[in-house]
Amino acid sequence: MTPKTVSPADDGEDRDAFGKPLFDDPSARAVSRVGVVDVGSNSVRMVVFDGAARSPAYFYNEKVMAGLGQGLAETGRLNPRGRERALSALRRFALLAKGMDIGPLTCVATAAVRDAADGPEFQRLVEAETGLRLHVIDGAEEARLSAQGVLVGWPDAQGLICDIGGNSMELAVLGGRKVGARDTSPLGPFRLQQVEGGKKEQLAHIRNHMARLARSVGTGHEKLYLVGGSWRAIARLDMERQNYPLLVLHEYRMEPEGLLKTLDWIGKQDVAELRAKTGTSAARLELVPLAALVLRELIETFQPKEIDVSSYGIREGLLYEQMPDKLRARDPLIEACRHAERTQSRLPGFGKKLHAFIEPLFGEVTPARYRLMRAACLLHDTTWRTHPDYRFEACFDNVTRANMAALSHPERVFLGVALLHRYKNSRSGSRFEPLFSLLGPEQLREAEILGKAMRFGAMFAIHDPADAGQLAYNENTNSIELTLTKRGAGLFGEVAEARFSSLAAAMKATPLAIVPS
Repeated sequence: MTPKTVSPADDGEDRDAFGKPLFDDPSARAVSRVGVVDVGSNSVRMVVFDGAARSPAYFYNEKVMAGLGQGLAETGRLNPRGRERALSALRRFALLAKGMDIGPLTCVATAAVRDAADGPEFQRLVEAETGLRLHVIDGAEEARLSAQGVLVGWPDAQGLICDIGGNSMELAVLGGRKVGARDTSPLGPFRLQQVEGGKKEQLAHIRNHMARLARSVGTGHEKLYLVGGSWRAIARLDMERQNYPLLVLHEYRMEPEGLLKTLDWIGKQDVAELRAKTGTSAARLELVPLAALVLRELIETFQPKEIDVSSYGIREGLLYEQMPDKLRARDPLIEACRHAERTQSRLPGFGKKLHAFIEPLFGEVTPARYRLMRAACLLHDTTWRTHPDYRFEACFDNVTRANMAALSHPERVFLGVALLHRYKNSRSGSRFEPLFSLLGPEQLREAEILGKAMRFGAMFAIHDPADAGQLAYNENTNSIELTLTKRGAGLFGEVAEARFSSLAAAMKATPLAIVPS
């Protein structure tokens, strides 16, 4: 198969899958509920997106492991039981969509329906019984949409994406926010089940296709982005082997050497025990050994230096397809935090003022740290409805486990620690202590300082802390200077003074309040 080099605008054939534009206004900050269904070889999933336009959240998410493509390589037809289960799921999804008043669902079907002799018949049956129209896409298009899904989560992703389904595996190259060469292969676990001759023949089959893929999309990609349920199941097992403290699969990063050890470890474990420990479904775990064979050869062939897990794929790629360039260029993290502030905080818009107030304390910071400071200030008040005794826990839990894009695991914990200290002076003895290990001592200190700066600024004045005073750090005297306005002098009561002193102590600096004459 000849790979194609494309940009997201080059393929217009399936761009009308939604039937209407989702983003009429490029300046829009939010998207109303949008339903997408992905009919794959193994699972049928419905997702309803809502919230920030650049970083949509999952309003509703349901999956049925229908096994539509099981046995396809042998029979050339969809699995009869899989057809029944998939059709039942699609009937339910159509009714759910009507109940949510979200309009027609956008339905995409991949390898099983496109390859099966009775695929067209199944399409007609689905439309007749549910009113849903299945848009069947080819392997190259599947690779492109999956790659665009990765761009939803990583706007600057560069490397190779690999999307594994039940009957196929797609590769695509990402760079410069564009999808480059891409290709497809019959390396899904259902297909491998039909390879006769046992493990030896399966390996030969995998290596033959892997060599062709290497010629097609090239090697030398430093990062490998994994998309698909089988890859996520393996990543969850890697977490289990390493006793990793944060069980969020999106942006979970692995080194090839450690992942290869996990693949060896999986082969020695009791499947029932693994299922009990990780909560992975039996249907998914059944495919893991074959997926592990493919992943081992993928690593050996392409030699990536870093392997990242993406929870985003075709469904998110369909949204990205519709985004104008202006929207694509926005930071998904900041957009999600802005939306959270607008919908969950007491004083929407205060986060920007808070950031401006505390920013002089930190001097020049890296762009990565600057965006985390902005995000923390936007989120600082979004758990205010929680009982005061538990706000520090709620905000830590929310940010470390939130469905947010463009946020690495250490960054999640940094934000969590900062927001914890927004409500609480000390973090010692916290049930979150295992997660603190993802940060170094200096990062923990910086997060604490940020949190205590927000803790002071958030209560110093109601509408804008700049009306009450101005913060500065004096490097020569190692002091924090708070220059008060006349109004600020009245607001600087004993609670404010105590929080100001706590901030200074975290910075190991002298607190200095300058009162107007």
